[in-house]
Amino acid sequence: MRNVVLRVWVVCWLILVWILLWGTFSAANVLSGLLVALVITLLLPLPAVPVEGRVHLLSLLRLIVSVGYDLVLSSVQVAWLAVKPGPPPLSAVLRAHLAVKSDLVLALAVSIFNLVPGSIVLEIDQSRRMLYMHVIDVGNERSLARFYRQVSKVERLLVAAFERETDWRPAPSKEST
Repeated sequence: MRNVVLRVWVVCWLILVWILLWGTFSAANVLSGLLVALVITLLLPLPAVPVEGRVHLLSLLRLIVSVGYDLVLSSVQVAWLAVKPGPPPLSAVLRAHLAVKSDLVLALAVSIFNLVPGSIVLEIDQSRRMLYMHVIDVGNERSLARFYRQVSKVERLLVAAFERETDWRPAPSKEST
């Protein structure tokens, strides 16, 4: 039942995206959107993503608020770096290790870091859970410490929201199914 509801949701979402891309709500756009959505979902299915933990709503809310705050703060900091007089800030590629278990949560972490102005993930070492990130303004120890604190905070919030040890159940491996 869950799979059927999920498939219907995906088809409806794709129809909505199709209508928004065309910019006009019409019967032709709805029908052509349905056709495109069915082709995508039936002929080009995505692999199943294993979900191994539970979502904790209060922790998820903390994560959303914290990321929102970081987005605003980083935007102001990057804007200041752009307009302040003097030489451009020193940037570097830094390595950050994340102790997350799920590939889905790792992908979410990468998305969060890419959204925050002033940093972008350049490479992901999936097996070692290592991210290589380009970071702006790393000219002093305080800036470096701030970056690593931010990574640690996001990691902690992601684990609290999605990967608590008490709720963790590894997905069954493909060999056993």
